[in-house]
Amino acid sequence: MPIAAPTDDELALLQDEAVRFTRELIRIDTTNFGGNDPATWGSGEAEAAEHVLAALREVGLEPTVIESAPGRPSVMVTIPGEDRSRGGLILHGHLDVVPARAEDWSVDPFGAEIIDGMIHGRGAVDMKDMVGMILAVARHLARTGQVPPRDLLFAFFADEENGGVWGSQWLVQNHPEVFAGMTEAISEVGGYSITLPEEETGEEVRAYLVQTAEKGMAWGRLRAHGRAGHGSVPNDENAIVRLARAIAAIDDHDFPIEYIASVRALFDGITEITGTGWDEQDIESFLPLTGGAHQFVSGTLRDSANLTMLSSGYKVNVIPQTAEAGFDCRFLPGHQEEVLALLDELSGEHVELIIDHVGVSVDSPRESPLIDAMTSAVQAEDPGSRILPYCLSAGTDNKALSGLGITGYGFAPLQLPADLDFAPLFHGVDERVPVDAVRFGARVLLRLMGEC
Repeated sequence: MPIAAPTDDELALLQDEAVRFTRELIRIDTTNFGGNDPATWGSGEAEAAEHVLAALREVGLEPTVIESAPGRPSVMVTIPGEDRSRGGLILHGHLDVVPARAEDWSVDPFGAEIIDGMIHGRGAVDMKDMVGMILAVARHLARTGQVPPRDLLFAFFADEENGGVWGSQWLVQNHPEVFAGMTEAISEVGGYSITLPEEETGEEVRAYLVQTAEKGMAWGRLRAHGRAGHGSVPNDENAIVRLARAIAAIDDHDFPIEYIASVRALFDGITEITGTGWDEQDIESFLPLTGGAHQFVSGTLRDSANLTMLSSGYKVNVIPQTAEAGFDCRFLPGHQEEVLALLDELSGEHVELIIDHVGVSVDSPRESPLIDAMTSAVQAEDPGSRILPYCLSAGTDNKALSGLGITGYGFAPLQLPADLDFAPLFHGVDERVPVDAVRFGARVLLRLMGEC
């Protein structure tokens, strides 16, 4: 039977489960320290995957588990749709999180405490809230025997915080058959609200930012070569000095601003709501209107390269022959080759540019039946709200899925307080998400499943 409106009891259970699963998953430490050495992998992802498996099996679903390597499982389950000739929709999340130093936090980063209506913990917004929501939706559909309009694939990936090397990227390369028939996908870092002053009435209106694009990324190292020697002897071929010059050259480089189509669409949409125009020559005065998305939006105005790690030497009185610095480069759609060539040039002749991982940029249609369904689902729960496209400065597992021709969007719907500075919570200290926002997101996603 087609999806029907849930009863009050069913709706209450859906929302309660979304919150419960979010908290339970936060309490499982799935820290991903990066790198590809199995010796550094913890057991957290496997434990979280088992938790998801048990929740799905409890309602009669039969998930598939695929391990890319011991301890790196991804979990997938399909709920068949009414029209199986249509392309399917993937709802995906990742189970891993970035590290959290407990001494920096005001609460236990894996305690999942609720304080002042907020769930605190590593992964609260990145992205165990969305995992909790989609897990609750999958369970509701299975429990009630609901049939969505088209096939739905619920996927819970490993290793996203390491670029998906042992998660989505590995699955796309080694098991593309699990995504057969899927044409679209939704995941994290989109669908959250910012609050804007409406031009005609002056009243506040929420705009939900659907991520239709994301910058590409290149993670790598600068390796400087020089001449080893005694620390007391002058050395004009010092690898550390050469590396420092390369770092300074890259940090000093001023990447020019470029307004790509998705950014222009966001700014035009904000202007339409607020009546405040934006000026290409003075964009800084306009950006505060983007509220909690400010940092993400600022990061999509230009290419970037940030130095993130340093490694050199083995004794204080020995000049090493090599020195390395890690970097995180993010490039706008279509800029990959020119940006990497620029970094190589800025590094200088004695510094080698090593690329360890590349994630492609994503640029999906800003108008589509799926976007229309998202708009309908959000506005049913928040009448008078608006939907706007935006570009994400970071990356998601949609990068990997795009290699199979799957169109990806960021849509983890959250109705947020107007004063919540949202973007800095991602990978930040005291990461947290409002309980009511998770309940809201579960309701919106269930509506979307009936209209997708």
